[in-house]
Amino acid sequence: MTDAAPRRRSRGGGGAARRAERTSVKIETAKYIERNIPNYEVLTEEALEVIETNAETILEEVGVNFVDNPAALDRWREAGADVQGERVRIPRGLARKLCETAPSEFTQHARNPEKSVVIGGKNLVLAPIYGPPFVRDANGGRRYATLEDFQKFVKLGYMSKWLHHSGGTVCEPTDVPVNKRHLDMLMAHMELSDKPFMGSVTEPSRAQDSVDMCGVLFGKDFVQENTVMTSLININSPMTFDDVMMGALEVYAQNNQACIISPFIVGGAMAPVTIAGTLTQVLAEVLAGVAYSQLIRPGAPVIFGAFVSSIDMNSGAPTFGTPEASMVTYGAGQLARRLNLPFRSAGSFCGSKLPDAQAAYETANSLNMGLLAGVNFMLHSCGWLEGGLVADFEKFVMDADQLGALHGLAKGIYMDENGQGMDAIREVGPGGHYLGCAHTQANFKTAFWKSNLLDYKPFEQWEEEGARDTYKLATSRVEHLLATYKQPELDPAIREALVAYVAEKKASMPDAFM
Repeated sequence: MTDAAPRRRSRGGGGAARRAERTSVKIETAKYIERNIPNYEVLTEEALEVIETNAETILEEVGVNFVDNPAALDRWREAGADVQGERVRIPRGLARKLCETAPSEFTQHARNPEKSVVIGGKNLVLAPIYGPPFVRDANGGRRYATLEDFQKFVKLGYMSKWLHHSGGTVCEPTDVPVNKRHLDMLMAHMELSDKPFMGSVTEPSRAQDSVDMCGVLFGKDFVQENTVMTSLININSPMTFDDVMMGALEVYAQNNQACIISPFIVGGAMAPVTIAGTLTQVLAEVLAGVAYSQLIRPGAPVIFGAFVSSIDMNSGAPTFGTPEASMVTYGAGQLARRLNLPFRSAGSFCGSKLPDAQAAYETANSLNMGLLAGVNFMLHSCGWLEGGLVADFEKFVMDADQLGALHGLAKGIYMDENGQGMDAIREVGPGGHYLGCAHTQANFKTAFWKSNLLDYKPFEQWEEEGARDTYKLATSRVEHLLATYKQPELDPAIREALVAYVAEKKASMPDAFM
């Protein structure tokens, strides 16, 4: 989508038509990224084998806890694990064997089939920030998030060209009861966008509501035969699988819906301070989680997740965009590919309180790390601020704009006849310029990625137009996108059925804010 901007007067009618085309509202979504560049791999074959051996040792000798979940313990016992109390020790090779039934890639269907995504292989799907209780913008500052804020973020995600996915809990709408807000969030994703989305995981019954609402939106039979949700299952690192997350996983796996099995790692707090030690624990936790999903339903789609940050040893605060987090992410990508599983990691991570230089540096490091690591599903790809506590409207559009650069980098270098450019070099010759040559005329619209946010004007023009910095430009873009938002069409009968489902579910229980 392009912003309207002041234009010089044209001498002909054709110019007016071109200006109208450039400034009209267009809602375009780029296809998910298909990498034509190699993955960056930091671990040797020997190092990978050591980590894999050590992870199996952890599962066999130390074990993992499945808490408050007798049914899970019974499943593991029947599968051949040694279960003592809530501790599950998995014989060497068992978890890896169970993981073999998980698909290497899968399609998540959107209600608009043109926006369905393939997760796995060389693909990268970009989804927005997930989970913050606070929001920030230029007008209201930092505050608790509301349902209205949530709906605005869904609209911004829908309007973004470079986001492929609507996400899940883009922010936590604290003005809606805890036991009912998942219904409103799902309704927003289903009604205000036509991109793929995520389901609720805060309680197993809410996961079931997510499946049931998708049954209304897509049809029950379609949901059972196809994946229409990808949802986040965090492991309570180190090596603890709680009943809430596992209960949600059980619902989704039983219904053929995808889960991201994701250790939540802050190095030095939830995992060892060393990179190899962290990777060993990550692999052990993912092996146990993915294996359990396959005990529920062999073939259930899953994603190897790795949320990784380091820690400030002085304050205890998580840090982002660090070399250590990058190394863990690169290594985890290698381990995921050896398991033949899709990989989730990275995002627009930063610890800054504002969308400032710190945020820009750390976010750029984190986004590029994800592209090079071979990530297939990037949650938190835009909007992240303050260590994930805040979803920021201005940073959302700043990050979303930069996601276009990831698309450009992933294309690699074209070496076909057009890419070689020999005709242009012959035509121009020594001492000429390429602005008017045939090759430039044929390629200028698509040759370079172009930001829809950043300012490249001459100083004088920039000053005349208010000398706006990037933050002010982002504020204007947020306002412009929300003002020009147009809701995608939804069958009125389906919408009516969804509204009725939400109303009935809300009426069936009292409000609860805990």
